[in-house]
Amino acid sequence: MASTTLLFLLLSAFCVAAAVQRRGSNISRGSSLTPTSNSFWLSPNRLYAFGFYKQGDGYYVGIFLNGIPQKTVVWTANRDDPPVPSNVTLHFTSEGRLRLQTQAQQKEISFDLPTDALLLGQRLSAGKELFSIVSETNPSTGMFRLKMQHDGNLVQYPVKTPDTETYAYYATNTGGVGDNVTLHLDGGGHLYLVNTYGFNIVNITDGGYDNENLYLLRIDPDGIFKLYSHDLDQNGSWSILWRSSNDKCAPKGLCGVNGFCVLLDDRHGCECLPGFDFVVASNWSLGCIRNFQEEICKSKDGSTKFTMSTLENTWWEDASYSTLSLSTQEDCEQACLEDCNCEAALFEDGSCKKQRLPLRFGRRSLSDSNILFVKVGSPEVSRQGSKKELRTNILVISVSLASFTLIILAISGVLIHRKNLWAYKKISETGNVGLTEDVALRSFTYMELEKVTNCFKEEIGKGASGTVYKGAISNGQRIVAVKKQEKVLAEWQREFQNELKVLGRTHHRNLVRLLGYCLDGRNRLLVYEYMSNGSLADLLFTPAKQPCWVERVGIALNVAKGILYLHEECETQIIHCDIKPQNILMDEYRCAKISDFGLAKLLMHDQTNTFTGIRGTRGYVAPEWHRKLAVTVKADVYSYGIVLLETICCRRNVDWSLPEEEAILEEWVYHCFEAGELVN
Repeated sequence: MASTTLLFLLLSAFCVAAAVQRRGSNISRGSSLTPTSNSFWLSPNRLYAFGFYKQGDGYYVGIFLNGIPQKTVVWTANRDDPPVPSNVTLHFTSEGRLRLQTQAQQKEISFDLPTDALLLGQRLSAGKELFSIVSETNPSTGMFRLKMQHDGNLVQYPVKTPDTETYAYYATNTGGVGDNVTLHLDGGGHLYLVNTYGFNIVNITDGGYDNENLYLLRIDPDGIFKLYSHDLDQNGSWSILWRSSNDKCAPKGLCGVNGFCVLLDDRHGCECLPGFDFVVASNWSLGCIRNFQEEICKSKDGSTKFTMSTLENTWWEDASYSTLSLSTQEDCEQACLEDCNCEAALFEDGSCKKQRLPLRFGRRSLSDSNILFVKVGSPEVSRQGSKKELRTNILVISVSLASFTLIILAISGVLIHRKNLWAYKKISETGNVGLTEDVALRSFTYMELEKVTNCFKEEIGKGASGTVYKGAISNGQRIVAVKKQEKVLAEWQREFQNELKVLGRTHHRNLVRLLGYCLDGRNRLLVYEYMSNGSLADLLFTPAKQPCWVERVGIALNVAKGILYLHEECETQIIHCDIKPQNILMDEYRCAKISDFGLAKLLMHDQTNTFTGIRGTRGYVAPEWHRKLAVTVKADVYSYGIVLLETICCRRNVDWSLPEEEAILEEWVYHCFEAGELVN
């Protein structure tokens, strides 16, 4: 009976009160609707209809205006579900319930769902919200909401944001007038707020329009809520009587993170920060991501890998972590460039505000004199590539003009190569002896490992310094992983020797075991125990593989034990410097083991800290690296904390596909902690 009454009230609420009094409406229990025939029930004045309406290739159930040429949907059931097919039936059951049914399943219709509109005689009570739709062809929940707050303030926010001033872009500024304020829409287009005692506390519109017209209050997909009017005596269209803002860039979040709104005559557009591209070019609201990738902020020689790009007359949310008083914009630009935490800086009136990504709520405003500096990838690599291409072209021309010279150069090259190879081999043999004294590992020849891996046939992983192949030793009885360095660069040579020295003197069940190595001419290879379950990143970030809670607790403990061993139980303290899910491997029993010690730092017996260039991976690097402070084993503890959050949440530290307030994991968790939203 309750559902029957609810349906009648919902339909009759859209009718003028007098019309409802003159004519009754009765929907019999057991009635049904289908999309293709008998598809809706009419209200008493035949202006409103409840039932199926077509959207794309399917149908939705909703309430819509049927008595005017321009059909207008004012409420949709299950708006975030896909449209239903034509073979579905809507039943009004004998129990007074509305039920959608197909041959495969059935689903109940609930009226306790949000809409984007209010009609004549309706009201928005305290604590209730209207939600915009995505577009006129997609009734799913959109980007914006209008909330009648318990403090008496009517406010607009982006969806999935806290009810705080930071996110608001329209408000009636009536906070504190009462805890039971409601928004009303009456005849003549009168829109106003009423307090607990029934007194009008503020007029949003004064009304006084034609009482015979139809009025509709709607929060549109563009984030602005508007009061519409339609003359029922004419075959006209909706006209706008009032809107919450004339500024189409006012709604916050229109262009997503790292994007900014630009006014284009009577419409708005979106652009990305320099060095950024849209995540999806056809959907600005998803924001922008970097079109370059940098693992670390600075090279080992201290030089930066970024340049600064300038953007003028553009405003952003002030989410700065540091504010400096600087006299010139050049000083502000340089201060951000030298700070690895700074990804953008806003300069205005001698104030330099450093910010991290993401930047939110950006818009271009010619009235603002501020200047934004954004870090972008250094073009040095491109310049080097152009020079190399020029040299190659010159060489090709020279070779084509002097074939005889080519032959002489080829012969000379072979002789020089043999001489260098002989000298290199002699040095390698000397180094081999020194390393063998440091580590008790098996030495392989290149030919042996080529045979072990079946000519490096099965690739199981690839990193910056080399490729990992699957192989078998001990007559095929033991599966191993063989890491082959692709190039013999000085930096990778140091990493190779570093890994030998670290793993050669450690042995713990939560560290990947090094079984052997190869120093054969220019060939550099390492032989590890084989980890059949891949990396922790593979498990956490692949939905089909995600471990249960008990397994995740065990993984976290395993990694912690491995780090504790490196920090406290080794003969000398070892700082791993690159703890991340990709460097934590899982054996056949899903026991977690730390790997990749190429960046590790060994401390002396009497040493507790070290000064060194930045090591590690962006997002996991401890703050002291960026501040050029002494680095201790606590740097690994910070990285482990990030990995621990990823393990608990089964998501990446940075994920721009999520709502912007959840994109950076540690910041989101901290906000939840501050708000008391963390649960056991």
